[in-house]
Amino acid sequence: MANATEQKPAPRFVRADGPDKVTGSGRYVADMSLTGMLHAKFRYAGVAHATIDKIDTSAAETIPGVVSVLTAADVPDVIYSPVVPDRRLFAQDVVRFEGEIIAAVAATTPEIAQQAVDAIVFEYTERPVVDDLEAAMAPDAPLVHEDWESYAVTGDTPRDRNVATFSSIAKGDADAGMAEADMVVKGRYVADGCHAAPIEPRGVLAQWEGTKVTIWTSTQVPFDARNGVCETLGLASNHVRIIVPHLGGGFGGKCGFHFEAHIAALARDARRPVKLVFSREEEFIAPDRRRESMIVDLETGLRSDGTIVARRGWVAVENGAYTADAAFFPQLAAMHVAGPYKMDNVKIDASLVYTNRQPSGSVRAPTAPQACWACESHTDELARALDMDPVEFRKKNAIDTGDTGAVGQVYDEIGMQECIEAATSAIDYGKDLPENEAIGVAIGWWPSFPGPSGAFVRLDADGLGQIVTGAQECGTGAVMTLRQLAADELGMDPEDFQIIYQDTGVGPYDTGATGSQTLLNNGRAVVDAAQQIAEQLRVHAAEQLEAAAGDIVLVDGAAHVAGSPDRSIPIPALAEVAAEGEQLLGKGSGTPPAYPDIPGMNCVGDQGVAAWAAPQFSCHAVHVRLDPDTGVTRVLNVSCAHDSGTIINPIAAHGQVEGGVMMGIGQALTEGTQYSDDGRQLNAALLEYKLQTFADLPTITTAFIQTPTTEAGPRGAKGLAEAPNVPTAAAIANGIAKLVGQPVRKLPMTAERVWEASQ
Repeated sequence: MANATEQKPAPRFVRADGPDKVTGSGRYVADMSLTGMLHAKFRYAGVAHATIDKIDTSAAETIPGVVSVLTAADVPDVIYSPVVPDRRLFAQDVVRFEGEIIAAVAATTPEIAQQAVDAIVFEYTERPVVDDLEAAMAPDAPLVHEDWESYAVTGDTPRDRNVATFSSIAKGDADAGMAEADMVVKGRYVADGCHAAPIEPRGVLAQWEGTKVTIWTSTQVPFDARNGVCETLGLASNHVRIIVPHLGGGFGGKCGFHFEAHIAALARDARRPVKLVFSREEEFIAPDRRRESMIVDLETGLRSDGTIVARRGWVAVENGAYTADAAFFPQLAAMHVAGPYKMDNVKIDASLVYTNRQPSGSVRAPTAPQACWACESHTDELARALDMDPVEFRKKNAIDTGDTGAVGQVYDEIGMQECIEAATSAIDYGKDLPENEAIGVAIGWWPSFPGPSGAFVRLDADGLGQIVTGAQECGTGAVMTLRQLAADELGMDPEDFQIIYQDTGVGPYDTGATGSQTLLNNGRAVVDAAQQIAEQLRVHAAEQLEAAAGDIVLVDGAAHVAGSPDRSIPIPALAEVAAEGEQLLGKGSGTPPAYPDIPGMNCVGDQGVAAWAAPQFSCHAVHVRLDPDTGVTRVLNVSCAHDSGTIINPIAAHGQVEGGVMMGIGQALTEGTQYSDDGRQLNAALLEYKLQTFADLPTITTAFIQTPTTEAGPRGAKGLAEAPNVPTAAAIANGIAKLVGQPVRKLPMTAERVWEASQ
């Protein structure tokens, strides 16, 4: 059975990357330097939509200190991107957003490189700017991609003009269900786009040795970056090595591939190492991973007893100028708009829509915070229409073990109901509060993403271990927890293991720090590899202790005979013996669990995320205070309850929840990208883009609902890093709605928007 517990602290051990980071001795890409290194700068379009009339680099090429200037004419003409290939490295014929690269320069100093960039002549004819999601879907709307029909799309992906991909989920008969309902409630919710905003700007450093290139880059997905360089520059995979030094945060914004190939191409042309480090403004306008804006229309039919009869939804998700990894976002958004609720009749249509803005991509729990905000704001409206307490409404309608969800998936043992109870109890929901304070509640869910991953584990002659993995550490601590898993299998201390990671030339394939998948997938691989060594140790110990291998247990740094505590041998002694013959080596790839098979699942544009393997569930309850004169909202207290399966490292798990909550507060109240009428970002700087700071930190309490999750990660663990970001903004919204008397239908819920809603 699931049970809610405040986790006991795990045995303390020092994170392998901790000392370097806290002492400042750790090296990031920006800290690196190679002999003869040049510095790169990009020339951006600076215009949202235009036909290229002329690009003249001759003046830039004559500036002393300039070594290389590249445009689309200097690299292979490759159209790339997963699912919907629609992009080139450099703009060719048309520019489609202000941050599109039209040229790249390498020079002896950053200042000279910038001088050369400024000297490039770029002449263009402006085109109509497509920046309204609904208008972009009109039959007569200007096209962002006039040749969209020619793209070699992967799979059966519905498209139409500015609709890059389309997805729908359907169950039962939504129209008939609405007709049978005692009450129908409608609502529209509009969310602005926002940014991942990691503190470390992106950096790339490339160096060629003959026909092979090594690239140091601040990416969350080294193998994806390698594959992108291979595809766009026509290289074999064993000629491209990606190494990630310490990564200064990513939050999904550093997923995918893009800038590595530009710098590799410059380095090849210049025959010298080349390094790029973004300015803060570039970090806002150039990357193709920002959180998408969204429009959600919801209509729900209810019975008078509070039962949901039917739901219809329409969702427009902003793609931006290029598709990146957003092809499956409509399906994700549709699932989150349906929500973790029981309902027999569902029809939700979702479209990914091209605009002349920065491309969207995998920022922490893509589409989920906005879609959950819409769904859960709507849920409170449903309860209000019924004159029913919103927590009781959720308890009545939220899925529980054995229930069937919106796509027909039957959920094994889950902790959704326990999450609601734990979060609301911890915050004392229902208590008397001052007139300008309220508690809002929201529930959420997020899928796990099974995938291939590999690891090697070995014990050296001194009994100390090495873990070699392709997994990527972006600050969550997931890779650091691999030491704990190996140590548990071998009866050792986590600090007995060194980790070698973030290098495609050393570790086996891994998806990277994306989708909260590291512990889920690479954890299985490490456990598999460690178990192979454990079996070897038992065989060696059995010979030394004159016992059966099946009677040997590994604990406290030694091999013991079960039931005979005095008969033992230290693991270093066994490793020393093994080093003279068969070495203690293990390899694992942890076969990924299959996605559930849902007979008759009625989904259009299925990208493999409708039926969720090992789904995570959560409930957040947030205590807010509102200044009615200014509309300023202050978050005072957040109570979180999460079903993320078995928690392997409680300290790290608590940190992920707290970080996700803080990110969610920013998305709820202050973070939103503002654009001019001609498609340029107006707040591309930390002074204007209002992140939350330590001064905004509320009290955060967390309970974990531990479920015996089969077909998941090691020990029954699920993912966790993205889930806390899902319901936070929605819970804040519901607290605000109680105080102003109606929902604030735009995200972020800035002071101005809250004040307007209260009038």
